[in-house]
Amino acid sequence: MVLLEDRGVVRVAGPDAGTLLQGLLTNDVLQLAAGQSRYAALLSPQGKILFDFIVFRVSEDEFLLDAPAARTGELARRLGFYKLRAQAVIADVSADWAVVAGANGAPADPRAEALGGRKLVPRAAAPAPDASAYAAHEAARIRAGVPEGGRDFAYGEIFPHDANMDLLNGVDFAKGCYVGQEVVSRMKHRGEVRKRISRVALDGPAPAPGAAVLDGDLPVGILGTAAGAQALALLRLDRVEAAEQAGRPLNAQGVRLARLA
Repeated sequence: MVLLEDRGVVRVAGPDAGTLLQGLLTNDVLQLAAGQSRYAALLSPQGKILFDFIVFRVSEDEFLLDAPAARTGELARRLGFYKLRAQAVIADVSADWAVVAGANGAPADPRAEALGGRKLVPRAAAPAPDASAYAAHEAARIRAGVPEGGRDFAYGEIFPHDANMDLLNGVDFAKGCYVGQEVVSRMKHRGEVRKRISRVALDGPAPAPGAAVLDGDLPVGILGTAAGAQALALLRLDRVEAAEQAGRPLNAQGVRLARLA
């Protein structure tokens, strides 16, 4: 079990908590039973990801959102903006709750079972930080092709499909309306996905996240996080496919790389 120090928690509770979240998020949270979780996002009206997180249902009228620690305060404020007259209390409770991964007996991470169990625990009961365990979890995340917002993609700049949310159980296309829903549905039905976060193999030391991925001098993407010889990268699919068909290797800061299946 590893403490994810870079994650925080937002609490949404009250008689209208479920209906409030249901009208805002990309996934169906009302179908969750207590103890279950789902991956979801809050989008801009233009359909771009403003926040992504894992929603845990605690009880009928209480939810905890596992989100990047650097953004929990802003997430709580944004949800409060939408609250209006809803009977719900929204607060950053990161001081009280911690996120742990690889927890035995806990439900699997809703994005990918390969990441093992994931749960929230009282901060006082959290394990001590363990750099090697955290590195192993990061390597498993990258091998599973699961991006992290703020590290593998910039908030406010890409659509859920670009970040593979449609492949990671983060979007329910059958639920009712939510902020940005029309754009997401249109992309699905028209097949307009031009970019994807993909796994890539590195032939050398990993460049820093944010390095440009190039086909010669042509930008084709941006490198994200890396572990060993693998990394994640946000790639322009048409440009990468053209390079692959022509047999031209991609590179980032001089390090050759290739897209993995």
